[in-house]
Formats: sequence, structure tokens, C-alpha cells
Amino acid sequence: MAQTYIKRILNARVYDVARETPLDAAPLLSSRLGNQVLLKREDLQPVFSFKCRGAYNKMSRLSAEARQAGVVAASAGNHAQGVALAAQTLGIKAKIVMPVTTPAIKVDAVRARGATVVLHGDSFDEAAVRAQALVKQDGMTFIHPFDDPDVIAGQGTVAMELVRQAPKPLDYVFICCGGGGLLAGMAAYLRYVWPQTHIIGVEPEDAACVRAALDQGRRVTLREVGLFADGCAVAQVGKEPFRLIKETVDEVITVSTDEICAAVKDIFDDTRAIAEPAGALAVAGMKKFVEERNVAGSAMAATVSGANTNFDRLRYISERTEIGERREAILSVTIPERAGAFRAFCSAIGKRNITEFNYRYESAAQARVFVGLTMSPGGKGVSEVQQTLQQKGYQVLDMTDNETAKLHLRHLIGGRLSPDIQDEMVFRVEFPERPGSLLHFLNALGNEYSITLFHYRNHGAAYGRILVGMQVPSGKRAALRTALNRLGYRFWEETDNPAYREYLGRPAT
Repeated sequence: MAQTYIKRILNARVYDVARETPLDAAPLLSSRLGNQVLLKREDLQPVFSFKCRGAYNKMSRLSAEARQAGVVAASAGNHAQGVALAAQTLGIKAKIVMPVTTPAIKVDAVRARGATVVLHGDSFDEAAVRAQALVKQDGMTFIHPFDDPDVIAGQGTVAMELVRQAPKPLDYVFICCGGGGLLAGMAAYLRYVWPQTHIIGVEPEDAACVRAALDQGRRVTLREVGLFADGCAVAQVGKEPFRLIKETVDEVITVSTDEICAAVKDIFDDTRAIAEPAGALAVAGMKKFVEERNVAGSAMAATVSGANTNFDRLRYISERTEIGERREAILSVTIPERAGAFRAFCSAIGKRNITEFNYRYESAAQARVFVGLTMSPGGKGVSEVQQTLQQKGYQVLDMTDNETAKLHLRHLIGGRLSPDIQDEMVFRVEFPERPGSLLHFLNALGNEYSITLFHYRNHGAAYGRILVGMQVPSGKRAALRTALNRLGYRFWEETDNPAYREYLGRPAT
């Protein structure tokens, strides 16, 4: 029975290493979702994750003999840091097996606390096999990241704090889920104290081991596990967590990578903290649940479970955030290949903010433009844009949900100069990043020059940057430079740039 965990949670030893984290209001999310949203800030723990709770509660209860022999753990990162901190505090020798895919920030943090790191396998499950071998080899105690009653009870103290901090019983609580330890521990406590609260677990779509187990009525092992939310990259839910989840959790939902990225930004907007992908899972699930179920006027909380991510991963998160929030539409538009067509197309788009523009001359018949446009939240207005463009005679293909387009195509549009084109000149142009700047640039050029290449992507900087190619007969080159100077934007001619010659210009004969 889940009730047996209440005493375990109340007696859990966690505060030698953990702190009571705040339950922060999220005013921006609350306003957008039409509900009172609270965030349980486990990213503020000393190891930037809730995992130190369960690890310390387990290790503090080891016998003197077990402490002397030391401990071993398998982890994608956050549990490893929790074990390392507990071992450092208790004076216990620790050896941690981590997947080779673990972000370097987590590996370095574990080593910094004195634990020995063994990198093995591509997922938690492969690392766990290696860890069990070390248990037999060295006689150490295995500290499971989630399938252990003491670990589960330690994680359950998050719910104990939540109940004490909330102004009243909440209508909904959203909890991230990997192997199930946090979800099981929190749900056991919440179900006993707040029986009417709707408890919802959230998993990544590509690592949904709990959802798969619930669907089949038994624990299953996923064939493949996505690694983006590496803190939840688990192929099989734990036996004890699954027993508790079936008894206490109302439902488990899944979210996409883009939805996770959007949630990272939402958390940042309200807290100025950068959650790791797994740490933003619960917020992503909360947003999806509210939108799909039309929930309004309710009080809800979501766990922000961790903030251990590599800085360079933010590049990808930022790229996918607007699409995850459905604030950006990606369209492929066919336009006629003639002078002025490019400017006419920008006019047809209107005052909508352009986030991306990719084009390369193909033939004298028609041109294809890969364009990104800012939309209102939820993607509202995409069909309106399509209809408007189609009424003006353009062929439009919506690629907003096309993974190949989002991941690869946007970076590959271009190629060598067509044999049909002579006298191409290429310029790099810098302009103030504000709506209308792109059309202002095209209007300044007029219809004198045929555009043969165009690349622009909004990166959130104060100034936007364009790479533009134009067909400019030698007799009109002075006039073009005069027009560019009159425009007032900074520009550099790149016609002789070796990068242009190697990849975009006419092949050497």
C-alpha cells in the first residue's frame, strides 16, 4: 500500500545535504494559461537536482560494513551527483558509471566531489549493467537511482514540502518521470494528504517507459530511448515505482522535444533560471494538458527537477523553442522567377515578423523560398497566412511539423551558381532587427537587380544579417553600391570570399 510510504517520507534523512526549495509563483505562465501556476524549484538544490534527496536517505542508512566497502551507482548525471555529494558528506568511497552520452557538465561535477567516474554505454540501462558487474567485483553496495524504497522516500520529501508551502490543496500537480522514483514518492504522499488532487506524470515521447507499461499492464523495456532529455533516458520503469504509480497517479502524458524546449524558455521567462530538458518536462506537460483539456481557473504546480545542461545545448533548445510553442511557422513557397517577385512576396507577407529566409536561384521558371514567420502562441494564424498567399497565386507548403525541414533542410538550401546566371555579386548586409527592415532593404534596391541568393535567420541579436546575391551587369555595379550606401546599412562585398567561391559560386573549370 502506498500509505506505508508516508512514515518513510516523514522520517527520511535528506536535509544534511538537501535544502527546502521554494514553491515559486509563475506569473507569466499563470497569465498565459489562465490558471494559477506554481513551480517547485528543485533546480536550486546544491547539485541542481532533486536526486541528492533519495541518494542521501539511502546511503545514510547503510551499515558500517557497507560504508567501509563503498558504493557504486549508474546514472545519466543527476543521481550521480547526488550519490557523489552524499558520499562526500558521509565519507564513503563512491564509483559512478555514467553513459558516454552524459553532458560533460555532469561528469565534471561528479568528479569534482571526489567520486570515481566510469564512462560506459549509451544509456542508463547499459551503464547499470556495468555497475552491477562492479558490485560483484568489488563488493560495493549498489545505490539504485529510483527502484529502491529509501530512494523513493527521499524523493517523496519534495511533496512533503509542496503540501506545506502551497496556500491550499492544489487541483493539479505535474511531475516529471524517468524511472519513476520522484513520481512514485511524490504521488504516494500527495494521494494521502490531498486525495482530490489530480496527479499527472510527464515523460518524453521518445523515452515513455511508464506510459508503455501502463498501456500493456506490465513493465516493458523500450527498444530505443531518446537522449535529448538525458535525465529521463530510461528504458524500463522501476518495479517498486511502477507499483506505486499504478496505485496513486491519475495519468501519465508525453511531450515532444519541441514542447520541452518551449518549456525551458517559459521557465526562464518566469525565473531567469535555465532548466535542463528533463527539468522542464513537467512544465511542458502542464502546458499541453491545459491546452488539450481547456482547463481554466485552477491551481496547479509543476516540478522543475533539474538544471544540469551543457551550455552548447542551448543553441539547439533556442532553435526549437519558437516551433515548440508554435510561435513560428515554417513555409515553403513557390514564387515566379522574375525581377521584383522577391519584393512582391515580402509585401504579400505583410507586417508579420520574418524569422528566416532562404533562397537560391534554380531555373528561369520559378523559385522556391524557405521562410519562417512569427505566429501568435499556439500557431494561430498559420492557415490564414497560407490562404492569403494562395489567394495571391503562390504555392504554399506548411513545413512547421516536418522534422527533416527543421533539422536539416533549412541548413542545406543553396548550392552552386546556375549556368543561366551571369555577373552575380554577393553582399553581406547588417541591419537593425525590427519588423519591416527586410522589406525596406528590398524596396531600396528596386527592380533593377534580380536576386539570385538570399539567406537570413533571426538569432535574437540587435542586428540582423543577410547574405544576398544579385545579378548585376558591370555597367550597373556603381549604381548598386550607391543605392546600398544611401540605404545606410553596413555592408561588405563577399563576391571574392573563398567560402562563396568554394560552395556557392560557379564551379572552377
